[in-house]
Amino acid sequence: MAEIEIRLPKMGESVTEATITNWLKEVGDTVEMDEPLVEVATDKVDNELPSEAEGVLVKKLYEVNDVVQVGDVIAIISTDGDAPAAAPTSDAAPAAEAVEVEQEVLETVAAPINGSAEVPKSGANGRFYSPLVRSIAKTEGISIEQLDAIQGSGENNRVTKKDILAFIENGGGTAAPAQTKAAPKAAPAAKAAPATKTEIHTPEVPVYEGDEIVEMDRMRKLIADHMVMSVHTSPHVTSYVEADVTNIVMWRNKIKNEFQAKEGEKMTFTPIFMEAIVKAIKDFPGVNVSVSGNNIIKRKNINLGMATALPSGNLIVPVIKKADMLNLTGLTKQVNDLANRARNNKLDSDDIQGGTYTVTNVGTFGNVMGTPIINQPQVAILALGAIRKIPAVIETPQGDTIGIRHKMFLSHSYDHRVVDGALGGQFVKRVAEYLEQFDINREL
Repeated sequence: MAEIEIRLPKMGESVTEATITNWLKEVGDTVEMDEPLVEVATDKVDNELPSEAEGVLVKKLYEVNDVVQVGDVIAIISTDGDAPAAAPTSDAAPAAEAVEVEQEVLETVAAPINGSAEVPKSGANGRFYSPLVRSIAKTEGISIEQLDAIQGSGENNRVTKKDILAFIENGGGTAAPAQTKAAPKAAPAAKAAPATKTEIHTPEVPVYEGDEIVEMDRMRKLIADHMVMSVHTSPHVTSYVEADVTNIVMWRNKIKNEFQAKEGEKMTFTPIFMEAIVKAIKDFPGVNVSVSGNNIIKRKNINLGMATALPSGNLIVPVIKKADMLNLTGLTKQVNDLANRARNNKLDSDDIQGGTYTVTNVGTFGNVMGTPIINQPQVAILALGAIRKIPAVIETPQGDTIGIRHKMFLSHSYDHRVVDGALGGQFVKRVAEYLEQFDINREL
């Protein structure tokens, strides 16, 4: 009997795993070539994976909510019709390795910012430790010997998140003599790292008569974890600048119909703002970096993330890759394409990877300004406020006068570990200058 192994394909830059969210076929079902077989999720994007073979599904190696590594076999298809499935010989990881979906973001960002030693995937007793458990152990300074000693409550005595957190609450972790003795230089960092985490206590929330309890969906859990992690990781500072965008408003009103007829695209304000931001990043590349431990990673490319609200109320950040290589028309097409596909849940995993700087348009909702949270592992984010008609002083050769101008606030939040007030403030001021110097006679 011929059998085809269906593996989890590479799903984008830096994506190493995905969560099974729904099987579209059951064992015994006939599957056509390229027919959707299973739905998977990576952080924020849901994808349908097509079958790579035609036949009968004879084995599913993972269940819903299991976490699968790229390259692992997830299913077996028999090409000999409805023949019974042979015992699988794949060395794919068992379902017991799955970790909670809502922890995906935390486990992927914990490692780069921690200096503790790596924790092996299995101990001396041969017991497997999930990526989440290893990430917590690394952060809290728990040795493999201590992990081996924990009584697990999961299947086959597997240590779960609950088990390791209970171990930490009972005094396990950084005080272990073996950890201090083996790596004396790392001990101070290991003791300091968990201090903030272990001292934070979430208060009990009362529920009153008539209240409704609604569980967060998967995406909202990921967003919540990512936002809390970002605030704990980066000391946030926000600088504000007001920009006169009258020339931009007048130019767009003048050319928007012509542009749509010529390019088949709507010209919004967003790509115009993106163009100015790219120019400012070139002037101040210090905001286009990331922090890894005590190292600063200077990004070669300018990949602009654009925060996009979804119909569900959740948020996603598709990325315009190498935005500095695009002219205004190219930026417009990229912005429109990513925004449309985001709202219709058609983004690929690679569409949300690799961002180096993020822009969020709070003005879409009528907000004058905002204090955005940094999208880790970036170090800065710019919020665009609503464009408003206001009376303003206009300087002319004949003297100052009062006129109606279109103005907006720019709010720049940045990581004070590596971006000081001078750089953060000068950058947002430079963006405003590029907007105000926009040529009203610019040709398409």
